[in-house]
Formats: sequence, C-alpha cells, structure tokens
Amino acid sequence: MGQYAVIVDERLAALRDAPDLSARLLQRMSRGRAVAIMGAKRAPDGVTFYRVAVSSRTRGWLQSEAVVSPARAKDDERLLRLISASEGFDRLARARIFLDLFTRSRLRPMVLLLYGEAAEEAALKLSREAARRLDEREMTASGAPLFSYFMNYSGLDRYRRQGVVYTFDRTSQRFHYDGASWREIIRHHPRSPEAAEARKRLNALSLRLSFDKSSGKMSGEASAQMMAR
Repeated sequence: MGQYAVIVDERLAALRDAPDLSARLLQRMSRGRAVAIMGAKRAPDGVTFYRVAVSSRTRGWLQSEAVVSPARAKDDERLLRLISASEGFDRLARARIFLDLFTRSRLRPMVLLLYGEAAEEAALKLSREAARRLDEREMTASGAPLFSYFMNYSGLDRYRRQGVVYTFDRTSQRFHYDGASWREIIRHHPRSPEAAEARKRLNALSLRLSFDKSSGKMSGEASAQMMAR
C-alpha cells in the first residue's frame, strides 16, 4: 500500500517518469493531493526522490521535499518550518494540512496559533474586497437581507474549504474569524506556551464583536456570538 503522504509544496510537485530533475514530466500535482510512497532513491545531484502511487494506474517520482507523511520522523518539524516561512493563504492552507495529518504532534499548538493568525489577517482583506465588489443598490433592490450577500461572498469559499469560519458584524460590515483554533489550544493544550497567547486573541476578538464602534453598545449579533460561547 505504501506510506500515506500529502503534497505541501506544489512548486516541487512535478511527477516524473524517473528520479531525475531532467526526466520527462508526467503531470503537475496540486497542494493537498494525497499519494502513497512506495520507495525512495537519491539522485547523483543529491536530490532525493520518492516513488509514489497517485492512483491505481498512475505512478512516478516526486522530489521528497514536495510531500510530508505522518509515518516519517520529523516531517511535522519540516512542515512547520514551511508554514512559518509562508504568508497569507499559503500559510493557512499548509497549516490545515498539518492539523489534519499530525493530530498527535507536540507542535500542534504552534500550528493552531499560526492558522488562527492567518485566518484573522485574511478577515480584513475579505471585508475590503466584499465591500468593494458588492453593490449596495443592487443588494437593496433584491429584497434579500444585506448581510446575507456578505455571508455568500464567493471570496470566502476557499477559506471555508480550509475549515475557516467567519462571522459577519452587520454594524461595521466586517468579517471576523470565529477563533476556533484558539479555543482548541485552550481546550486541549492548556499548559502550552501558546495557551496564554490564544486567550489574549480570544479576548481581543470578544471586544471587537461586543461593541459597536460608534455607540459603544453591544450589537445584537455580537451578543449572540458571546452567548454561544
């Protein structure tokens, strides 16, 4: 069957017909694609390749750094280094792969913090994009609730596929990350160094959700969010 592995660096994920960077390209593999490692070979130039099975009919050679496997020692450390060096959506997507693969890794609290940080940073960008692309006159003319247009904004789709949930504050018309990864740190890793930072992030999130910027009063949606915790 081989060792289960997942592609994390699509820039190196060229499936070739031989363990050589000059070998014929069979196909480009996308990030998140699962493969089975059947063997390994070191090329004369020092690059290590994995013989992988992509499907029952498709096999080839992949550069080893393109994938990680929970069955291989220190692959969680290698993936954490890649996550830390990544930015924006790339950081979030690679962190999601880590969280799905390395469920018992001691590095999990660190990745949960990075995942939440990337999701929170994206919220501001998504808020600006949605406000720019959604026309208020058209939305009002349709008769549908205005906030429903924001929650159906297509820019959210790829984040949802990574497990990120955003709430929408109707008063400020901004998205906010729901803080799930920070709550997981506190719930499952309360003694980790990351737990204190996770609490700070959740407190800051509560303040943002709780008070309308203009009146200082708790909005109805923010109140519901607080009560749901």
